[in-house]
Amino acid sequence: MARLIAVPLFSTLLISAMLLVLDRMLRLFDFVAAEGGPVSVVWRMLANLLPEYLGLGIPIGLMLGILLAFRKLATSSELDVMLGVGMSYWRLLRVPFLYATVLAAANLAIVGFVQPLARYNYEALRFELRTGALGASIKVGEFTKLGERMTLRIEESRDSGADLRGIFVQASRPNGQWLGVTAERGQFLRSPDPDTIIFRLTNGTLIHNAPDFRVPRTLTFTAHDLPIDLPKFGSFRPRGGRDLEQTLPQLAITGRNPNVSEEDRDGARANFHFRLAEVATMFLLPMLALALGVPPKRSSSALGVFLSIVIIVTYHKVNEYGEAVGGLGRIDPIIALWGPFLLFAALVFRLYWVIARVPGGEPIGGLERGAAKVGKFIGRYLPGKRKAAA
Repeated sequence: MARLIAVPLFSTLLISAMLLVLDRMLRLFDFVAAEGGPVSVVWRMLANLLPEYLGLGIPIGLMLGILLAFRKLATSSELDVMLGVGMSYWRLLRVPFLYATVLAAANLAIVGFVQPLARYNYEALRFELRTGALGASIKVGEFTKLGERMTLRIEESRDSGADLRGIFVQASRPNGQWLGVTAERGQFLRSPDPDTIIFRLTNGTLIHNAPDFRVPRTLTFTAHDLPIDLPKFGSFRPRGGRDLEQTLPQLAITGRNPNVSEEDRDGARANFHFRLAEVATMFLLPMLALALGVPPKRSSSALGVFLSIVIIVTYHKVNEYGEAVGGLGRIDPIIALWGPFLLFAALVFRLYWVIARVPGGEPIGGLERGAAKVGKFIGRYLPGKRKAAA
């Protein structure tokens, strides 16, 4: 049983994480390219998004792993043999509940502690990209602003930016002075001042003008060091400015803190109960997977697999809505989050009772018969079917 569950569980978890990562990767590449940041930051941002994806991917993987394991046992008649020798469904659920316990603990650690830190790091990277603190790249052939008073254009870049050619620099000062420089080659160098870099220019012309100059001064040089002040960047906000960035203990403290606003308390309580409800739901998944994974006799339909994904995603969206309503203070977060949990638990226990206690019970038998009738009805009116009948 453990082996039957492990293969689809980890396969589903890996595939779902890859699909979510690929979907976000394209948007991150566009965002980083638009902001002029280094490509390596994309991988750092994706790594910080993985805990968020695992928060939903782990329950889906657990659900499909157990469901496909019971489905394989049922379609190969091995399940009938196990039940015939006296093993009950509750006995068969021991290993799935062990998986659920381990993965629920892992999921609690992820959504309770790892995900808030990763979310904050992700937002910090976005902030640094927007402000240019990550070192925005200078695009060849385009005018690039360095701060508020300097413009730079480079015609050609060689050796990964170590050798720049075709340089144009224009800088101005608040007192009305301005400086224009053209040079054949250039190179950025560090300076003792961390807020300043040196742009060493070779074989060029410098034009300096000021309000008290009758004519601009012109200088031809073979080597000239131009200091460039790096732009000042504001520091990113402290962690915890949003509920998603707070750990479970921090949410519990905020939800009971009388010194914060009522809106912040409601948001913290709603997010706290949302995370706990999502983790508690994992202990219901083994029974739901059993009820949906065992098809009716003489049936090989995969309707249960489809229903399982629909049910768990729908319940997740209901919880998100409950969190939003509870965070607004319209409904107490306990009612908004644990009310749907109790209804979901009642549905799961009912389905489990039908398959485990009712003789010949088929929890999804009626749905499969209905789906078969709908399929036959649609098949009658397909163009290919009508031509074959004619």
